Amino acid sequence: MMPTHWRLIWSPPSTAAENMAVDEAIFEQVAAGDSAPALRIYGWMPPGVSVGYFQSLDRGVHLDAIAGRGYDLVRRPTGGRAIIHHHEVTYSVSIRTDQLEGGETIHRSYRAISRGIEAGLARLGIVAHVPKERHRAPVKGRDLPSVCFAASLGGDMEIDGRKIVGSAQMRRAGAILQHGSIPLRIDLDEHLDILGEPCGDDDDTKRMLRRAAVGVEDALGRSVSFEEVGRAVVDGFAEAFGLEFDEQPLSDDELAEARALVETKYSTDAWNLTRGRKGNGQRES
Repeated sequence: MMPTHWRLIWSPPSTAAENMAVDEAIFEQVAAGDSAPALRIYGWMPPGVSVGYFQSLDRGVHLDAIAGRGYDLVRRPTGGRAIIHHHEVTYSVSIRTDQLEGGETIHRSYRAISRGIEAGLARLGIVAHVPKERHRAPVKGRDLPSVCFAASLGGDMEIDGRKIVGSAQMRRAGAILQHGSIPLRIDLDEHLDILGEPCGDDDDTKRMLRRAAVGVEDALGRSVSFEEVGRAVVDGFAEAFGLEFDEQPLSDDELAEARALVETKYSTDAWNLTRGRKGNGQRES
């Protein structure tokens, strides 16, 4: 049965390595039974690019463009494709599989967790959903292979057929880490520079991206702030699951584990630049 009291961790903008390390440190505490389920809301400073655990950097991730813009690069502990984290709200949920209805399978747990995101977006006036069928949205008969928001996967959320939230998941030790990107707006030039594999000329590729993906501001037709969207997500989870949140800082154990993970894992070329290998209890999703 899902606990009705969760932790809420509202983090200041942090580096890419710090963000992934904190997510994993919280997950480890939840998996060990030392923490209630946790919802974390955070941003990125400087902007970053995260690549999926199994993703090769040989194609479609332009490292020179990332470095030229002064952005961070990090490999996520979760699967999926590269995502630019700039104008967005990022969320993460850590919960044990036996605390979540549908937690026993990847797709059912995606759909369950996404109820909180759906309710949060609805508070802003956006009707979004996770499609029933696992699919990739075609773009003029082909995918834009490198741009995460051009291809909808099993845990992604759509509005009128356009992707608005991209999520990824790790399952290990009887627990789930799901985190995802809620773009406030999508900078098409930035995406083409960092992740683009053009389908025709740049204008054609931008048109395809516009048809495949949308940010919160475009969906609403107005400006939104990080705080407005983040608070809507928190309230959406509370509404969808009947939760009460206890806003807390990271524990001393989580801080120590996160610092260690930054140093030994998420800031190292051995982790970030080498393609992840299946095994180690990871599940790609």
